[in-house]
Amino acid sequence: MTRRKATSGFGATAAIAAAISLALAWAALAPAARGQGAPAGPIHLQPGATPEKEPPPSAAQKIRVRTEEVTAPVIVRNRSGEMVLDLIQKDFHIYDNGVEQKIDRFDLGGEPLSIVLAVETSSRVEPLLPAVRKTGIIFSQAVMAQSAEAAVLSFDDTVHTLEKFTTDTDAVQSAINHLQNGPSGIRLYDAMARGILMLQDRAAGRRRVLLVVGESHDKDSGSRLGEVLRAAQLANVTIYTISLSTTAAEMRAQQDDNSSPAPIGPPGTFPVPVPPGQGQVPSIESQVEPGGSGSANLLALAEWLVKTGKNSLTPNSLAVASKATGGLHTNPKKDRSIEKAMDEIGGELHAQYTISYRPPGQEPEGYHQIKVTVDRSGLDVRTRPGYYIAPPEH
Repeated sequence: MTRRKATSGFGATAAIAAAISLALAWAALAPAARGQGAPAGPIHLQPGATPEKEPPPSAAQKIRVRTEEVTAPVIVRNRSGEMVLDLIQKDFHIYDNGVEQKIDRFDLGGEPLSIVLAVETSSRVEPLLPAVRKTGIIFSQAVMAQSAEAAVLSFDDTVHTLEKFTTDTDAVQSAINHLQNGPSGIRLYDAMARGILMLQDRAAGRRRVLLVVGESHDKDSGSRLGEVLRAAQLANVTIYTISLSTTAAEMRAQQDDNSSPAPIGPPGTFPVPVPPGQGQVPSIESQVEPGGSGSANLLALAEWLVKTGKNSLTPNSLAVASKATGGLHTNPKKDRSIEKAMDEIGGELHAQYTISYRPPGQEPEGYHQIKVTVDRSGLDVRTRPGYYIAPPEH
């Protein structure tokens, strides 16, 4: 069988879909039953109307503290980085705290998708927004790919709903194409929390994906990163992220204004002292590349955040969020790479194995580690690292 890489450009999704069809025929896998009714149509704003503002999550909106089913997205690649699409259910083994679990559901790229796209529109990234707007057609065609439902949020000093869940790809593309510049606030964690709450309410059996495009840090959110990641794990939400570089935005702005000050440090660094009393968290700040030397440290930080429910002073928030949920973090160095990053995510979503199991009753409190293995050597397997069961509140 001929295999193609997920990063083969805007045609990646079509190529992967063909490869999956061959893989499914070869493995005699039954396609997942879709049986989902079409959701309500898109909400279109009247001329002059402002987007719907979402309140920050309140205590009453907290996501469930236990999970009845654990869904693990799994990406398998060979040594060349190509996706492996010819595995079948009996090739996989999944473990919860070291105990092998019975696989209840297995699928390759076929289960319907529910996606929330959250895009930063603060004035800090204004020079990059034209490049982000260009991803509208890629998101609607390569990520949604004719079968998904999607909602679009934007965030700056508040969170706006630009499009509620819809299967109308034209409406979604229009919402992205017409993103508006906003104030300088960055309520990243509030936007992530809102997206997870929206996804939690989607029908069972759908893959739940939060795709965040923005800077890797937060300003003024009421939500905490640790709580957001804990909620995502319990709601079976996979977080994909595309980092926007403030330094790249500043450099772009300087092309139009030579008087703009030069950036004082490279992307992802702390060129100024950390505020008093806010020490940096375990020496991971400079290690943001997934799969690189900092991968293990990112995983350790993700587990610590989920266990404690706290925030951390780190420029790695998006990379940590993807690591904590089994998603993919991309960090384009130039704004023209944003489109490529979006296409890569679309290709991966439609070449993804999905494994689900039901944890044993009365599972213990604390962090549960998830591990997936395959009965074939020389392959790299990526999935979510675990989930956290919080003790009851008193």
